[in-house]
Amino acid sequence: MFFTESFDIIITLGIIAMAIFLFIQERLSIDTVAILVMVTFMVTGILTPEEGFAGFNNSATITVGSMFVLSAAIFKTGILDGVSTLLARAGRTNYFICLLLIMLFSGTLSAFINDTAVVAMLMPVVIKVARDTNISPGKLLMPLSFGALLGGVCTLVGTSTNILVSGIAEKHGLQPFGMFEMSPAGVFFLIAGIVYILVAGHWLMPNRKATGNLKEVYDMQNFIAEVRVMANSQLAGKMLNSSSLLRESDIEVLVVMRDKRTMVPYPSFVLEAGDILQIRSNIEHLKKLVSSKDLEIVKSDEQEVEEKGEAQLSLVEAMLPPDSRFSGQTLRKLRFRQAFNGAAVLAIRSRNEVVHEQLGNVRLKTGDVLLLQVTNDQLDLLRNNNNLMVLSEQEHRKVRPVVAIPTLLIVASAIVLAAMHILPIVLSASLAALVLIVFGFLKPEEAYNSIQWKVIFMLAGVLSMGMALEKTGAAQLLGEQLIAVAGDYGPRVMVSVLFFITFMATNVMSNNASAALLAPIAIVIGSQMGIDPRPLLMSVTFA
Repeated sequence: MFFTESFDIIITLGIIAMAIFLFIQERLSIDTVAILVMVTFMVTGILTPEEGFAGFNNSATITVGSMFVLSAAIFKTGILDGVSTLLARAGRTNYFICLLLIMLFSGTLSAFINDTAVVAMLMPVVIKVARDTNISPGKLLMPLSFGALLGGVCTLVGTSTNILVSGIAEKHGLQPFGMFEMSPAGVFFLIAGIVYILVAGHWLMPNRKATGNLKEVYDMQNFIAEVRVMANSQLAGKMLNSSSLLRESDIEVLVVMRDKRTMVPYPSFVLEAGDILQIRSNIEHLKKLVSSKDLEIVKSDEQEVEEKGEAQLSLVEAMLPPDSRFSGQTLRKLRFRQAFNGAAVLAIRSRNEVVHEQLGNVRLKTGDVLLLQVTNDQLDLLRNNNNLMVLSEQEHRKVRPVVAIPTLLIVASAIVLAAMHILPIVLSASLAALVLIVFGFLKPEEAYNSIQWKVIFMLAGVLSMGMALEKTGAAQLLGEQLIAVAGDYGPRVMVSVLFFITFMATNVMSNNASAALLAPIAIVIGSQMGIDPRPLLMSVTFA
């Protein structure tokens, strides 16, 4: 029996070590790793199928999904757009006032609304303020991120991690966290973070100067050119997709100018002699085209033709958000231009590198930013697609009180019912989401699209790790080891040790995975030391 238990502990710790390695590698998405771990536990017999899949009907998973829906309903009303307007005005007056407002707004909103949604709303405004004031975007975007993260620990519904740890506590027979139980410490963290950023942190942020011209930001001067189709060109009379000359040279036709009309080409577009093509190409490929006698470079004094065209073209940036289905795909596989009616990708910023060539073969990652040349219609398509976040200032929606007021009352009711312990948060949040859909404030498809399914699958997967630790006795073993190391120094030191371990773990894997692993261990430590495990759980949650 002892051998069997020890063997199960070894297998469990080995699977978790594999998960941590995969989290660090980032070759697979976080949700994929979480589901892989869950299935591995079931295949090895550590967990039964019922135990393995229990994360999908866990109260924490359902609550997080419901909160995504409530956040979407609030944003749909447009009532928060006024925050963006105020922020834009402040940014043009004083840098430190702008910093303060960014962190206050993002922190306050994130206490009640999903922090990713808050950042998505404020990011375009912050980037525009940075460009208008010639401030490095990082000096405003980092405080935006820190404010949203710090604000998320001020209430139970601030982040999915809070809800997850509360659910684990409830599963072990403890009282779940109250709606504002975390607020005293959470607000202190937020205030301390704001003071630190204003006093010292802003000196440590990147100081890459912003420019208002996206072509300069992405160094597009050497990659965009205009060429004319010669009268004797082999391209005349041929469709774009049938031209081996263009295809083999990795040249993309962005727009075609013909008779002072600007047209967005499609694959079967037929070229004519005299057409002026705006192309994306490097210098070597452009020289090859010109030397072929099929094309000639258009002189700068002829470029006024573009301005007289019918298509209203603009440059915008679009980022892949955390739940984007485009992550791991290539533009060629996505058939990007066809999907967005000819919207052209000019460059891709991946981490600190800007890619200009072979864009169709670049495997996209979460956080990558695409530089696009689009018409107004194409821009609307991009904004309505959940797989991309357009980083240009959004048009303010007209607030309709008949919709906004009931929506806010419904969401507020869910929070109040949970705060007063009239209904558990899982029930009040689910009920509020259902009421919003039934009364037409949110369409069913909008509700489905608002849920970050990667987070839901990740939560369901990481919960299996905590369950495996408990079932095999690994949590008990690890808890006893920590007590042996730091238990003699008292509860305060143990709280600090747990905070430090969680803090380090969350740098190499997701917040939720760290919490799912360490919350059961915190409960074991509290039981073994004869102290209330609540401060230990709070330590894990904040860390």
